[in-house]
Order: sequence, then C-alpha cells, then structure tokens
Amino acid sequence: MATVVLAFSVLSACGDKKEGAGAASPSASAAATGNPSDTIATYKEGGKITRGEFDSFINVNKMFSPQLAQYLADPAFQQDMLKQMVTFRVLSAKADDKVKTDADKQVTEQMKAITDYFGKQEGGMDKQLKDNGIELKDIESLMKLSFYTMGSMESKITDQAVQDAYKEQAAAHAFDIATVSHILISLKDSATQADLRTKEDALKRAKEVKAKLDAGGDFAALAKEYSDDPGSKDVGGTYKDANINEWVTEFKDAASTLPLNKISDPVESSFGYHVMKVESRSTKQLDDTLKTQIKSQLAEKSLSEFAETEYPKLIETNNLPKVEAAPAPAASPAASPAAK
Repeated sequence: MATVVLAFSVLSACGDKKEGAGAASPSASAAATGNPSDTIATYKEGGKITRGEFDSFINVNKMFSPQLAQYLADPAFQQDMLKQMVTFRVLSAKADDKVKTDADKQVTEQMKAITDYFGKQEGGMDKQLKDNGIELKDIESLMKLSFYTMGSMESKITDQAVQDAYKEQAAAHAFDIATVSHILISLKDSATQADLRTKEDALKRAKEVKAKLDAGGDFAALAKEYSDDPGSKDVGGTYKDANINEWVTEFKDAASTLPLNKISDPVESSFGYHVMKVESRSTKQLDDTLKTQIKSQLAEKSLSEFAETEYPKLIETNNLPKVEAAPAPAASPAASPAAK
C-alpha cells in the first residue's frame, strides 16, 4: 500500500486544528444541504462545481483518510477543499498531451494498487465504496485531476531551478549523509514498549560493549549479540549512506561530529545508549532520484502559491457556508490526496 499512501496523504490543516473547533461527528455527511445538481460555486471561464461533484471529491479524500470525517461540517474545511478542487481543475486543464499520457500510466498503476489493497480488506472494495458513497470512477477522476496538475506544474520546472534549489538545500545540510554503525542498548522493548532495564543498567551494558570493541571485538558480531535495534543488528549495526536528518537529535549530532572510524563513548538518546562508529560523511549528489524529489517540491510550492494568489481571483460565486471565526490553517493543494 506504499504507493497508495503516497498518492493519498492526509490534509495537513486537519492535524493542526484544535479539538472541537467546528468539528462534526464522524457520521456527518459531506453534503450539508441541497441536491447533487445544485451549483455550489462558479469560477472564471465557465467553470462550475455541483454539490454532487464536491461531495464526491471530499468522500474520496475521506475514504483514504477516515479522520477527515470529523471536519466535514466545518466551514473552514469545506472552503479549503473547494480551493483545492477549483485549483486542480484549472491547472489540470493546462496539462499537455505528454503530461496526460505519463499521468494516465501512473493513474492506472495506482488504481490497480488501490483495488488490490482494498480487495483484501473485510468486505472488499465494494464495501469501502458503499460506505463512502462513491464509485470507482470518482477515485480515478480525482487522481487524474491531481496527476495532471502536478505533471503540468513539474513540466515547468527548469533544470536550473532544480540545481539552484539543490545548492540552497545542500548548504543548509538537507542532504548530509553518513554511514554509521551502532549498537543500541535500549531501555524499552521496541515492540511492546515494556521496560527492559534501568538507565543505570543500560549505561553499564553500553560501557561493556565499548570495552569489548576497544579490545578488538568484531562490531558486527557484537551488534548481533547486544543491539536492541531490530533495523540494524543483523546487518552489522550499520546504516549506509543514510540521511542524518532522519535521526533523533542526539544521534544526528553524534553522527555529524564524531571522529571517523573511532568507537564512541555511549551516546544517550531517547532510545537508550548507542555505541557508535561513523565510517563516512558526505553530501548526497544530485542524481536522478534527487532531481525528481526536488522538482516535486518546487512544483508543490508553485501550486500552493497559485492557490493563495490566483484562486481568489478565479471564484465568481461561492455558496458554501462562510467562515465566521478565525479559519483553520489553510490546506494547500500540495497537501491533497494524489498531489504527490
């Protein structure tokens, strides 16, 4: 389901809303009032959104992010979703044939992954569609809107823009990588979170490991025997060419500053104590994978800027409930399902 998760990410605004701030019950319908054929908004160049289309847009989002159900009656949420829907429609219409052809291939792959995934759940895909009041074509429609939009935005990002962004982010250490081996002596069981040992006992055990390494002990063998890190203990305790920004602060700082190829004293973190050996440090080069990642970031930024500056100029009528109190943090289209 990894590809599906990438395609259907949770709206960022909802996680920041205060509990109870205009929240509806989980059973609330996206359609507050009116018939599916009612026009809820119009925008320039003859654009129109009906109640039925808007409900389908929201319900597809809700199918993949059930927590959105509590916000369906919130005017701020509805207005943000309208912004996304109009922005996607306007920008996706500008996609050229090449963008559409490439996007259609991605949509086909995603739809297969989605149907395969939900087909294995209780009740299968039919139950999910019925529970959310949508059809399979509604999912495909949203995905095409999203992929056409992002494809169109990405096609406008130049190689020079990507290189400039890379240099800027590299200067801020966004692409710092390191190969680090470590042996973790944890305080809690990683699976159950049950207590394994006290801090004192953990530190004592970590010092025991360091002494054995200083005496010439094999790092891989000791990692397999002592380490409580299931992600590395069976591979020599090693994380190769990993982005240091993904690690907890204490581990990251140690990986950034420890002398190379020296056994460290125990380094304390929220996980316990680490005995570390940093084998290399460098900056990830601008390869094809990173170019794609940066191009996507720049496209999402452009998309958000369009939504904030151009969307208000596009809307001609808006019949959704108005936001009376201070609005929730705005959800940009870049945070919408399938935008990634």
